Amino acid sequence: MTMQDFSKTIVLECPADEVFKAINNVRGWWQGEIEGRTDKLNEEFTYRMETMHYSKQRIIELIPNQKIVWLVIESELSFTENKFEWTGTQIIFEIVQQDNLTHLRLTHQGLVPKFECYNDCTNGWEMLIQQSLFSLISRPSKSIFYFWSK
Repeated sequence: MTMQDFSKTIVLECPADEVFKAINNVRGWWQGEIEGRTDKLNEEFTYRMETMHYSKQRIIELIPNQKIVWLVIESELSFTENKFEWTGTQIIFEIVQQDNLTHLRLTHQGLVPKFECYNDCTNGWEMLIQQSLFSLISRPSKSIFYFWSK
């Protein structure tokens, strides 16, 4: 992981197991079509958002309530000259529970500012983390939300 890799963190007032379960429920927080298992080590799943984005992920690390890593083994972005910028990158979710708070850090290792898709992709990740995943995890009036970049 380099300092340039895209990384965001949210902090929630809920147990780590709820966060882990929500992340593995990819259909619950990624908009678009998802095919395949998203919750088992070595499984592969595809994601498609209309004609703009296609990717295939392999779950290469799955440590209950602590860490999830997806390796992007195929990708195609219709809005970039290099359609395959995501291929070979890793999407890493690190979960750390401290007292009543659970810290969730998403790092898209390999998604760096030199990529043509960087601005669009980081905006997409921020929306997914801030809105979709946060909404899936949070319970009304029980969650706290902090957001920062590394």
